[in-house]
Amino acid sequence: MGHEHRVVDLGCGIGTVMLLLAWRLPAARVAGVEAQGVSVELARRSILFNGVEDRCTVLEGDFRECSSRAGLGPADLVTGTPPYLPRGSGTESSRPQSGPCHFEHRGGVEEYVRVAAELLAGGGVFVGCAAARQRPRVEASAADAGLAVESWREVVPREGKAPLFAVYAVRRRVAPGVCVCPPPLVVRDRAGCWTAEFASLREEMGLPPGDGASKDAALCSIPDRPPVVGPRA
Repeated sequence: MGHEHRVVDLGCGIGTVMLLLAWRLPAARVAGVEAQGVSVELARRSILFNGVEDRCTVLEGDFRECSSRAGLGPADLVTGTPPYLPRGSGTESSRPQSGPCHFEHRGGVEEYVRVAAELLAGGGVFVGCAAARQRPRVEASAADAGLAVESWREVVPREGKAPLFAVYAVRRRVAPGVCVCPPPLVVRDRAGCWTAEFASLREEMGLPPGDGASKDAALCSIPDRPPVVGPRA
């Protein structure tokens, strides 16, 4: 590590991913950009709760605007979870935070990839999530931004079901036609319990342990949703 690593989370919401990254990368400076004021306030409270205000920050604004991300690059890692649904393609929740999280109020994966390309250092990587069916959009937006998809991994919520979303990584320097596609990550087995791989992944990211049993099992169930505050860093 020849320099201080920088991490930027686009559309960081209440800061869950941002704090997980701060825990996993204790030597990095981590910044989030979020447009919704109520989410910004919650993310900042989580930063203070975890005692990482010396290396974590949240900027309020639309990350598509240059002024909202001034001074954040060059970043070694950029992350983001674009909303999966175009506006008008479904019924939006009336809750103020929910609509923009699921529907493309401020653009979709194209905007996330474009901004990530502007922030990335030469060898940096953008890691994001997309609906499983959105791979063509990810590949096209990466090409438009001068990037290429380095890896693509689908996530299956329960054994036997179709993939729900995918995690992808894009970089500038990827050999033409090369994309690593590991087998899908299966979250729960047919009985509804966490798979060993998913439980190991949770442990690696600092999430609390649990048996991961489903509600209809005899054992206690652990909810899938992470807490409002991230793990203590």
